[in-house]
Amino acid sequence: MFFDRALVQFAAGKGGNGVVAWRREKSIPKGGPTGGNGGKGGSVIIEATAQLSNLDWFRHRRILKAQHGADGGSSSRLGRNGKDLIIQVPCGTLLKDQVTGEILYDFTQDGQRLILCLGGRGGRGNESFKTPTNRAPNQYTEGKPGEQKTVELELKLIADVGLIGFPNAGKSTLISSLAGLRVKIAAYPFTTLQPNLGFIELKNYKRIYIADIPGIIKGASDNRGLGLEFLKHIERTKLLIFVLDASGIDGRTPIDDFHVLRDELGKYQSALLERPFLIALNKIDTETSAELIAQFYQSYSDPKATIFEISAEYSQNLDALVEEMVQRLHFKN
Repeated sequence: MFFDRALVQFAAGKGGNGVVAWRREKSIPKGGPTGGNGGKGGSVIIEATAQLSNLDWFRHRRILKAQHGADGGSSSRLGRNGKDLIIQVPCGTLLKDQVTGEILYDFTQDGQRLILCLGGRGGRGNESFKTPTNRAPNQYTEGKPGEQKTVELELKLIADVGLIGFPNAGKSTLISSLAGLRVKIAAYPFTTLQPNLGFIELKNYKRIYIADIPGIIKGASDNRGLGLEFLKHIERTKLLIFVLDASGIDGRTPIDDFHVLRDELGKYQSALLERPFLIALNKIDTETSAELIAQFYQSYSDPKATIFEISAEYSQNLDALVEEMVQRLHFKN
């Protein structure tokens, strides 16, 4: 199961206590205070990384704590600071308030960091209380507790291109052919039960990231099928590609699928209808595709639409599709 949401309690480390200690050398008869300060507690730091694609690390981790600071020591020794707890999350992770749902932070860039919980301050040892009028203080302070927060982590994939289509339309085959991913492919609906994220590397080593969004059927915006579980991953894509099954093997037509998909996107978030898109009529290698493709052109006549007739399985016309992606995304190949 693709893990893209987690509720986690984070706790920074407590500061170490200060101590009361005294000099006891024979050569210094009056001695004096030598109690050191406690160390600072470790902080909780959230860091975005492009090396992760899901929140699976949090599946069985609900409480995460940074290290406490060590107590001070005699001979004016400072307590060791607690180690910071650095938690890595995928780019595209939202940090939300547990109660209100308010977005506290949005990790969109590789290497972004946020100090979520600040470590507690260390306590003072009795040496720090020494003054000209109080040469033998017998007091110390305890370390302060670290901050604690319970937050919701929600992942929305960041990709340049989102593949939209009915189950069994060939999205997984297409991303496999374009990005060289090994994904589960079979001739039955809902083969793909989690988004697949891959990339096309261009000649200049730039990358076009592609997300295969599964589970969109009629009623997806009402949470039918996989529904809202994965529709949210479309929100960050710059370009949509509607992958339409031109074989008619499931008893549907490409034009009907296209209208249903557009309708579901609009119901989920109307702004998605303004997103640039391409249309890929897939499975042109089948016997029935020519008739259904002709019907599509008769029924859909938007002059602004860019339509490609492809076979993802046999890599037909994929170079032209990639070239159009490059142009639309303003990449220079």
